[in-house]
Amino acid sequence: MKIKIQTNFFCKSNHWPKRMLKIKEIVKKIIKIDELGFKKNNSYILNLIFVDNKKIKNINKTYRKKNKNTDVLTFVNFIKNNKNKNETYCDIFFSAETIKKDAKKNLLNFYDHITHLIIHCFLHVNGYDHKKKSEFMEMKKLEEKILMYFDIQSPYLV
Repeated sequence: MKIKIQTNFFCKSNHWPKRMLKIKEIVKKIIKIDELGFKKNNSYILNLIFVDNKKIKNINKTYRKKNKNTDVLTFVNFIKNNKNKNETYCDIFFSAETIKKDAKKNLLNFYDHITHLIIHCFLHVNGYDHKKKSEFMEMKKLEEKILMYFDIQSPYLV
């Protein structure tokens, strides 16, 4: 059985349009990596939404009770439909301003940094978390392994 993954891209900020083509190419490559854990008996709808700091801060405040900017927010819903098939719906919000600032601060290439963030989010989509130190270490190790496919150095070394 083939994995069904639908990706939708929404550009809601003038900080993103010139970057969208390259980001779509990156996402296409990332999705093909087995280690991400996309399940064969599941269908996925991944909405990647590119916003500005004002919007992501509002979302962060509304849904996480944190009144501050962040680079990315991932919301995942798991549903078993009436045909008894599993469906995963995800809304992933990215803020170019914060990502660009963080990349510059850590001397990272913007696209290398967003590649890492997309991988991180897709791992969340597939059940990985980092609330406990052991979970963080497992997720970090997997992120670093996947980043090697792109010849990107571990961001955790910075």
